[in-house]
Amino acid sequence: MPRLARLDAPGILHHVIIRGIERKKIFRDTIDKQNLVDRLDQLIPQTQTSCYAWVLLSNHAHFLLRSGPDGLVSLMQRLLTGYAVSFNRRHKRHGQLFQNRYKSIICQEDAYLLELVRYIHLNPLRAGMVEDFKALTDYAFSGHRLLAGAGECSWQDDAYVLGCFGKSAANARKAYLDYVQAGLAMRRRPELVGGGLIRSLGGWSEVKKMRLKGMDRIKGDERILGDSDFVLSVLSQANERFERRYELKRRG
Repeated sequence: MPRLARLDAPGILHHVIIRGIERKKIFRDTIDKQNLVDRLDQLIPQTQTSCYAWVLLSNHAHFLLRSGPDGLVSLMQRLLTGYAVSFNRRHKRHGQLFQNRYKSIICQEDAYLLELVRYIHLNPLRAGMVEDFKALTDYAFSGHRLLAGAGECSWQDDAYVLGCFGKSAANARKAYLDYVQAGLAMRRRPELVGGGLIRSLGGWSEVKKMRLKGMDRIKGDERILGDSDFVLSVLSQANERFERRYELKRRG
């Protein structure tokens, strides 16, 4: 099946996932991880991208980003190309480092911003990289430390996320920590990495129930995480941009 065209535009919330080819490590040690962090430190401000959550594991990484004026592709191409060249040179290897292109899921902010922040920041604990929830704050390569008030990260927008939890920094951090910890008792959320309205609704069984109730006009797309109206709106805007680019190209 051919890949769908990537959806991108300024000011859109994206859940971005990068993975190593054949599930191999893209970070072999802390030096590799710091290499990527240093590149983000330069590129996030340069591209005017906002980062709300992030985590680096061993063979993959997650980011919650709001695209800048030039969209997401400008940041990701420069970030991944530069890192891959540096990684290959340092480890004396050749060939592709990442599994295909990066995965980007456009997300409906009101419904999924905080869910995604929690999902992304719980990854080290669920992957067994830290012992317990308290130790999660000590994991250096995650945006959780900054939101918990235990670290620094100049390119991460902690104020935007904490503002969703309260007006004072202390109360907001406590509410954030309680919210993330509550996620440990919840089931995994496959729709947060898969996209599409069908998964958001809880699978085909839930969709069938909705259809029995007369709610049969359901629109889904694996590149978008949100309700039907949101999916239709994003696709409509993307189609308009495509048609405009095609017309400009036709006219030279």
